[in-house]
Amino acid sequence: MYVVCKEHVELAIENFVDEYEDAPDIVDLKETEFSDWDPPVKCAECEKHAEYLIV
Repeated sequence: MYVVCKEHVELAIENFVDEYEDAPDIVDLKETEFSDWDPPVKCAECEKHAEYLIV
């Protein structure tokens, strides 16, 4: 699972495919609410605001 900004989506997809050998789902964090989990606010790769969940 990767939480990233728009700039790092491609990198997160590549890392996911390398690790799991499967295509990930991409969740727009602006359009999705989680009842039991608060996603990180910042991108896993930089200090920008996290926008996508790659899982």
